[in-house]
Amino acid sequence: MTNPATSTTLSSSAPNFGLLIIGDEILSGKRADKHLPKVIELLKARGLQLDYAEYVGDSPQRITAALKRAFASGDVVFSTGGIGATPDDHTRQCAARALGVELALHPEAEALIRLRMQNLAREQGIVYEPNRSDNIHRLNMGVFPVGAQIIPNPFNGIPGFSCGSLHFVPGFPVMAWPMIEWVLDTVYPHMHQSAAWIEKSVIVFGAMEATLTPLMEEIERRYDGVKVFSLPSVDHPEYGRHIELGVKGEPGLVSQAYPALLAGLKVFDAKLGPELVQK
Repeated sequence: MTNPATSTTLSSSAPNFGLLIIGDEILSGKRADKHLPKVIELLKARGLQLDYAEYVGDSPQRITAALKRAFASGDVVFSTGGIGATPDDHTRQCAARALGVELALHPEAEALIRLRMQNLAREQGIVYEPNRSDNIHRLNMGVFPVGAQIIPNPFNGIPGFSCGSLHFVPGFPVMAWPMIEWVLDTVYPHMHQSAAWIEKSVIVFGAMEATLTPLMEEIERRYDGVKVFSLPSVDHPEYGRHIELGVKGEPGLVSQAYPALLAGLKVFDAKLGPELVQK
């Protein structure tokens, strides 16, 4: 039987990418989330796209439930926050509970944490005491679900960990972002796509989404793999009330679907504004 904590087998089709942002400080407004826009940026730079994100406070029950869903999905999910060793850090324990496995001190993580403590002692001009209570407590940061693999942390050496297609990093952006990049470039380089998608759209005035829906559905039926989108606005500073209507997908498909979308708009009594392209 395959251990869910070590399996990295993925579907042959491109997986969905998800983001789980953990921490009361985000939901209370003490800190503004910076992970969502950055992860979108990191994925986009590799021709990939974030499919969903979820915010969860420091509730073990909610974190465990969210992780169970993530493990069951088979998606590639990055989880930020809650992997420290203070009483409000629950992510490591919840990951083990969600997988139904035990927690154990990871040997490589232990070595890295001890090295970090030795370097700190040297910087402070004191003797490193491995059995001192606070140093022993710090080793809890390397207690991961059995079967986990480490994610190196270039900032301070304290690693994160991966369990299958779920990847756990600290909440601090200075640590989390290079760690997420490392995962994308080390574990998933085969999924990078230099020309993965393109987006073309047009500003439409004087139309209703409900009226345009049949055209949108028809374009998606005719061009499998293309996504049609509409973004209505009632108070845009430049365009005022309008709908941004467009298609996104593989460039070759978009080059066919977008002209068909424009042709379909001719039957509506709507004024077209600027055309937009995003790569």
